[in-house]
Amino acid sequence: MKSIQVKEPGGPEKMQLVDGPVPAPGPKQALVRMAASGVNFIDVYFRTGLYKADLPVSLGSEGAGTVEAVGADVAEVAPGDRVAYAMARGSYAEYAVVPAALLVKIPDQIDFATAAAAMLQGMTAHYLTHSTYPLTSGKTCLVHAAAGGAGGLIVQMAKMRGARVFGTVSTEDKAQIARQHGVDEAILYTTLDFETEVKRLTGGAGVDVVYDSVGKTTFEKSLNCLRPRGLLALFGQSSGPVPPFDAAILNAKGSLFLTRPSLGHYLLTRQELLWRAGDVLGWVASGQLKLRIDRTYPLAEAASAHRALEGRQTAGKLLLTFP
Repeated sequence: MKSIQVKEPGGPEKMQLVDGPVPAPGPKQALVRMAASGVNFIDVYFRTGLYKADLPVSLGSEGAGTVEAVGADVAEVAPGDRVAYAMARGSYAEYAVVPAALLVKIPDQIDFATAAAAMLQGMTAHYLTHSTYPLTSGKTCLVHAAAGGAGGLIVQMAKMRGARVFGTVSTEDKAQIARQHGVDEAILYTTLDFETEVKRLTGGAGVDVVYDSVGKTTFEKSLNCLRPRGLLALFGQSSGPVPPFDAAILNAKGSLFLTRPSLGHYLLTRQELLWRAGDVLGWVASGQLKLRIDRTYPLAEAASAHRALEGRQTAGKLLLTFP
């Protein structure tokens, strides 16, 4: 089978298409013949070495396909099942061995590409809006990269829960996409200071929560956008990691809360996985949640997908697809 590996950390050019044997599932594992794999910033972090892993590194943290075989002690799925998953590396490959407990069955109304696009970013949006800071009617939030894959889903779920939503974007075209997702106000951070705009839009009060996947370049202003006792959920770092800072800043700015969550810590049990994935896939199947797939690439062009993602050239989900 063909797969993408990184034998030394670095840029997209370090991603190599390699041939190897089809793996066999062990106990509590399933072998999935991949149909589509999501492309996410977590893949970039593993490629560059920001997130540590033994070399060679297998990339890809979500995907969808068909169960080909199962190992011993597997009750969750069976050969022939259409499944999707997130938070197991190795989806940039024609076949992947996945812990069976991480697999969920795909509703009949959803194709493989849609399922692969929904899992990681959809469940991320779910835990952020339902658990990290459970939004309710009357609450306000700021969503960075509101036209992106994760940002657009956060906006939609925040609106489902009755919140007032502000979203930052870089261009007028992306502002229009963010408005389609449901933002109450799209803020072009390339022409306006988003901190000043948020303060203006809230009458100086600030928002209850900021969902920030950008990191280094937005961190300080994100804190400044919060009301007293507001929460900053820093769930990514597309512009780079936040430098060390004095925690007393949180006190000085209004007894603020700061968390650096990750999806894995919000999928601690299979019950929690089935809740989040069930909501996301159910909403997609019913049309309540709209996915925006920006473009797809064949496996051999995975490096091009990374360049587009890192270059902020996308407005929605990127996928790798398999023949």
